[in-house]
Amino acid sequence: MIYIICAVFAFAAVFLAVKCFLMKRSAREIREKMAEKLSEDTNTLIDISSADKDMRGLAAALNDELVKLREERRLCRQGDTELKDAVTNISHDLRTPLTAICGYLDLLEREEMSGAARQYLEQIENRTEVMKQLTEELFRYSVVAAAKEFKLERLCVNDVLEESIATFYGAISQQGITPEITITEQRIDRITDRSALTRVFGNIITNALKYSSGDLIVDMTGDCTITFANSSDNLGKISAERLFDRFYTVETGSNSTGLGLSIAKLLVEQMNGTISAEIRGDKLFITVKL
Repeated sequence: MIYIICAVFAFAAVFLAVKCFLMKRSAREIREKMAEKLSEDTNTLIDISSADKDMRGLAAALNDELVKLREERRLCRQGDTELKDAVTNISHDLRTPLTAICGYLDLLEREEMSGAARQYLEQIENRTEVMKQLTEELFRYSVVAAAKEFKLERLCVNDVLEESIATFYGAISQQGITPEITITEQRIDRITDRSALTRVFGNIITNALKYSSGDLIVDMTGDCTITFANSSDNLGKISAERLFDRFYTVETGSNSTGLGLSIAKLLVEQMNGTISAEIRGDKLFITVKL
C-alpha cells in the first residue's frame, strides 16, 4: 500500500514538474513573441507551441489587443500624415498673399506720406517680414518632417562645415565677430545628404549669430563631434532642454520663428546622429555628433 501511495505521489510530482515546465516555456514564448510583434511592423500574431487551454487563451487575448493597437497606430500615422500635409499646404498657400502684400508695401513706400504714416508703414513692414519668415520656416519644417528619403552620398564633413561657415562670412563680419574655428585636419567622411547637413550647420550658425554677444566658437574633433558656442546676454531666459522645441524662442528674439533648431534636430536624428544643448556659465553650447 505504501508503495502504491509513493508511486502516485511520484507520478503526480513528475506530472506537475512537466506541466510547470511546459507553462514556463509557453510564458517565455508569449513574452518573446509579444516583444517581437511590438517592435516589428508586421500583421502576424502570437502563436505558441503549447496545447494548454489557458495559455492559448492568454495568447488569443493578447492577439486581440495587438490587433487593436495596430489599428490605433495606423490611425495615428494617418492623422499625423494628414496634419503634416495640411500644414505644408497651408504654409505654401500663405506665401502667395504674403508676397503680394510685400509688393504693395514696396509700392506704398514710393508714395508721399506724413511722418506718422511712414512710421506706421515701417511697423507693418516689420511685422509682415516676421510673418513671412515664420511661414517660410513652417513650410520648411513640414517638408523636413514629412521627408522619408535622403539623397545619400559620401561627403567630407570637414568641407561641408567649412563651406557653411564661409556662407555666413558676411553676416559674421557685419556683427563684428571674429570667430574661433578649430576643424580637425583628419578627413571625416560620412554617407549622408549634403543639403540636410548644410541646413543643420546653417540653422545652428544662424541661431548663434542671432543671440551672440560678440563671439562664435566652432570646434570639430576627430570623432565627428561638432560644437558651436556663443555667449549671450539672454542665457538667464533660456531653457536648454526646450531649445529644440517647435516655436520656442527667447523672449527678446522678436524676429525668431523658433523653428530653426527644431529643423536641425529633425535632420540630425534622421541622419542617425545626436544633437544637444548645454549652458555653461555665460555660453551656450550646441553639439552635433554624426
